Amino acid sequence: MQENDKVVVHIVKNYLAQILNTNVPLILGIWGGKGQGKTFQTELIFQAMGILPIIMSAGELESERAGEPGRLIRDRYRTASQVVQNQGKMSCLVINDIDAGLGRFGNTQMTVNNQIVVGTLMNLSDNPTRVSIGQDWRESDITNRVPVIVTGNDFSTLYAPLVRDGRMDKFYWQPNIDDIINIVHRMYEKDGLSKNDVVSIVKEFPNQALDFYGALRSRTYDNSILKWVNDIGGPEVVGSKLLRRKKDENLPVFVPPEQTVEALLESGYSLIKEQQLIMESKLSKEYMKNMDD
Repeated sequence: MQENDKVVVHIVKNYLAQILNTNVPLILGIWGGKGQGKTFQTELIFQAMGILPIIMSAGELESERAGEPGRLIRDRYRTASQVVQNQGKMSCLVINDIDAGLGRFGNTQMTVNNQIVVGTLMNLSDNPTRVSIGQDWRESDITNRVPVIVTGNDFSTLYAPLVRDGRMDKFYWQPNIDDIINIVHRMYEKDGLSKNDVVSIVKEFPNQALDFYGALRSRTYDNSILKWVNDIGGPEVVGSKLLRRKKDENLPVFVPPEQTVEALLESGYSLIKEQQLIMESKLSKEYMKNMDD
């Protein structure tokens, strides 16, 4: 099953949970290698299905205030529920890179907030329609069930009872060459690149993560941005021109570069060279060695 199908089925199953004669896990965990397009794919699915997601990141799973991240998760879950109730649109709660916030690596210790967050997600899975955010409890306070989707790189670092089958449905996303070509084609479809163009780019740079192909496009903007900076007077005046210009002062129009196979390949060769330098030079080790001398 493709990631698209897995996400669609999970969302629909949760909205049909009341009429299905089976247990439906509230959480879908999508995991896999770094930069493989997990978040990008889910965003495309939400757009296609008309879903308004409520999105959290791993950075919100810790706080200097004990209990704050757990309360925030419940609050965001209820916000997604209210989207369904007030706007008549499907919604879901998304937590990106969850293992970065909750995973146990080496000798890292679990904090009180880690424990509360895990407990909160487990409780949501067990009671998805009764969610308190600290107000007085009311028997009539029923929350619309909304699916939860989490992404990460390594779910083996998460607390085992959270990822058990009854609470979390897991899907390992490892795109094959056809998946990669289709996703990259979606990245560049507004630029007018054909599928054959995309195939030639992917074949030129095999075994790269999907975020590499997105970085190609970003790199092609560098020369255009540098030209625009020079057109407004150079680096010395950028701050004043961008932040303190007069109301009647018009800046030069920024002309985005045309995306061509040649320009993207040139960007790719530059990125590959930087990757090789990082792997081969190990400058940080050299620096530390010199510090010891």
